[in-house]
Amino acid sequence: MAKGYWIARVDVSDPVGYQEYVAANAAAFRAYGARFVVRGGRFEAPEGTARSRNVVLEFMDYDTAVACYRSAEYAAAKALRDGRSQADVLIIEGYDGPQPD
Repeated sequence: MAKGYWIARVDVSDPVGYQEYVAANAAAFRAYGARFVVRGGRFEAPEGTARSRNVVLEFMDYDTAVACYRSAEYAAAKALRDGRSQADVLIIEGYDGPQPD
């Protein structure tokens, strides 16, 4: 079964306040078995428009990734993020098919 992912690109306008969101989102991520694959770090944007922070979270499957985003736990955390950052969040199903040789 293919895993599910959140891909988030974020510009933080209130770094101190944003830390409240970071602390609060842990409850939802723990409850839904999320695992950080990317959390900040160096990056290059050779095409398109970049944001200052990039995050990729891995979930057991797509439905779990969607359920986490729609959960009461995450809604409470997201309320702390609103007004402190601008984000693009994509929930996407992973790929389990053949790979190039």
